[in-house]
Amino acid sequence: MTTTSTSPSTTSDATPAAPSASGDRAVIAILLVATFVVILNETIMNVALPSLMKDLSVTARTGQWLSTVFLLTLAVVIPTTGFLLQRLTTRQVFVTAMILFSSGTLIAAVSPAFWLLLPARVVQASGTAMMLPLLITTILTLVPVERRGVVMGNVTVVISVAPAIGPTVSGIVLHFFPWRFMFILVLPIALAALAFGVKKLKNVGTPGDAKLDVGSVILTVPAFGGIVYGLSQIGAEGPFGIPALAFIGVGVLALGAFSWRQARLYRTDNPLLDLRAFRFAPFTISVALLCAAMVALFGMVILLPIYLQQVRGIGALETGLMLLPGGLVMGLLGPQVGKLFDRYGPRGLTLIGSVLLVVSMWRLSLIDLSTPIWMLIAIHVLLSIGLAFLFTPGFTTGLNPLPPSLYSHGSAILSTLQQVAGAAGTALLVAIYAGRSAALQANGVGAVDASLSGIQLAFGTAALISISAVVLAAFMHQTKPVEGSAAPVHH
Repeated sequence: MTTTSTSPSTTSDATPAAPSASGDRAVIAILLVATFVVILNETIMNVALPSLMKDLSVTARTGQWLSTVFLLTLAVVIPTTGFLLQRLTTRQVFVTAMILFSSGTLIAAVSPAFWLLLPARVVQASGTAMMLPLLITTILTLVPVERRGVVMGNVTVVISVAPAIGPTVSGIVLHFFPWRFMFILVLPIALAALAFGVKKLKNVGTPGDAKLDVGSVILTVPAFGGIVYGLSQIGAEGPFGIPALAFIGVGVLALGAFSWRQARLYRTDNPLLDLRAFRFAPFTISVALLCAAMVALFGMVILLPIYLQQVRGIGALETGLMLLPGGLVMGLLGPQVGKLFDRYGPRGLTLIGSVLLVVSMWRLSLIDLSTPIWMLIAIHVLLSIGLAFLFTPGFTTGLNPLPPSLYSHGSAILSTLQQVAGAAGTALLVAIYAGRSAALQANGVGAVDASLSGIQLAFGTAALISISAVVLAAFMHQTKPVEGSAAPVHH
């Protein structure tokens, strides 16, 4: 199947340069630091969830929306970044993203109650949503293919380690300060990144004249929102008695309408997300693989703190420190996995990573009140190693075969579906945990035993989902980039 794209000339249309100049490295470094800061906030609420539930008088099912709404906002806003990267300069997108993130952080820091904290997370996420596609598209534009594995390994530090150490950061902060300081301490770092970027960041490429299809943007809300909200209501009666499956059904129908609209917009070359990227088999397989990995990652970072604090009675600081080794291991492995990818290709790495994923999730489904702390840390480190072996090969293998005209769309699609998977996984696993726990308590089981059973069931579900990663990894193979705008025949 051959496809040709005629997108307007954009930042992402440039052919990758030969060796990366010092100026190019500076651009990537600035974007890496800023992206790390904003993505850290994806999971910074997870260790704080028990404290927030008590302080704000909300249930676990309600409180988890502070994380889920962040991911869901990313899923809704990221598709528009393909348009933004085509219409605005690198500096304009960067400044807009950091201003939004900083504003949301300030609002969250002064929020008196849940009703203001939740929209503050939406504003934060709107800025975060712009940063990752900007980073990936810039790398694909500036970095030659022979060095992409190493550079994408550094990106792995951002996209996986930042969420992984979010619980550690919040645990340390909560031990010494009220929960508001999770935002107060981040704000000056974000403002410093903004000021440094305004001074040092240079534009990459030339903006085009792309137009935003408002209808497509509107459809993303019920499409992604319906699916994620429906999953969050599994095991509970929804608002007005509407069952969870009804919301999921609405989401699926809206997603179908969104896809149909994008196909119609191919004629005018103005889709919000150019879904022709899915005509490249490596891209499709990589997206599915990374989505499975995100379910595991976000399931772990929200369920494990709940288990440690509510079931085992461990404090926020100790919880955060227990999760630190895994985050550090993932960070250290990112660039090394990138080098291995450049040398050996993706299949062996992703097979190792996916098997470790399944084993770790299965073992977490067996934890009980007497599981040694060292074993919990070891399982978490093992899971982190598995994720490190998945993220870099997945990203690079999926994006390499796309023509330059699809770089921004490909990175936006990949980022969008990753966040949807993370949000859906969080909502589903927390719903399973909460539903099982509530049912057992209604039958007279103690709160601790009921919570433990719910967590075991949720981790068992994550293990089953992770099996799909093993199957997908078997189909991974080395891909080569396409020069120009014509897409290659794929097999």
